[in-house]
Amino acid sequence: MAWKNDQVSEEETEKIIKLAKSVLGVEGDFVEFGCYKGDTSLVLAELLHRDVMLHQKASHSSSTRAKETLSSPVENDVENHVDKVGKTCEKNVKKNGCEKHLRRLWIYDSFEGLPEKNIADESVLGVDFKEGELFVTKREVKERFLRAGLPVPVIKKAWFCDLSDGDLPEKIAFAFLDGDFYESIRDSLKLVGPRMSGGGVVIVHDYTNPALPGVKKAVDEWAKGRELEYKLVLL
Repeated sequence: MAWKNDQVSEEETEKIIKLAKSVLGVEGDFVEFGCYKGDTSLVLAELLHRDVMLHQKASHSSSTRAKETLSSPVENDVENHVDKVGKTCEKNVKKNGCEKHLRRLWIYDSFEGLPEKNIADESVLGVDFKEGELFVTKREVKERFLRAGLPVPVIKKAWFCDLSDGDLPEKIAFAFLDGDFYESIRDSLKLVGPRMSGGGVVIVHDYTNPALPGVKKAVDEWAKGRELEYKLVLL
């Protein structure tokens, strides 16, 4: 399904999808900081949903093939054998890391619009990015998932600076940061950085946007002198 997005370009969306697909084998959940209307969230949710359906289908096919190989001399013996096969399949699922595909999407937003600007955010090109702009309610975002028939993600309503360790998943495979301002990007990087799995991806939106200079400043400060085990992508 094609999702319309008025904050992230079509080209950027394609890149986000490609990068998200590249980490489907990496341990951890997906997170998004700054969801606005949930346009990118829906894209990620659909990707994860399809991945889960694909692996459930593969698991079902494997289980069906196992049952078809059974002989049936005595009903009780067959039932016992089916039970053993089921337990073996479950062990194989865990052994092969298939549970990694049962990941969740977590999204974070103030749902109060943009926060107040920091001096690092000042730009003559960014006069339209004012406090309170880009306002949308948590309920509106949740209803979009329900209408689309997609699993509703974990939705956290808070300013990023007020989030604690317990508000995030233990491990993260993919993070999309779209906080627009210096403090929002700084705070989201501090939150996701320590939880990123090796081989994961962090995407920061608006890094190259001259109207939002605080984004670049926050990322440059964060990345300076750090050896990252995950991929940092700047859009």
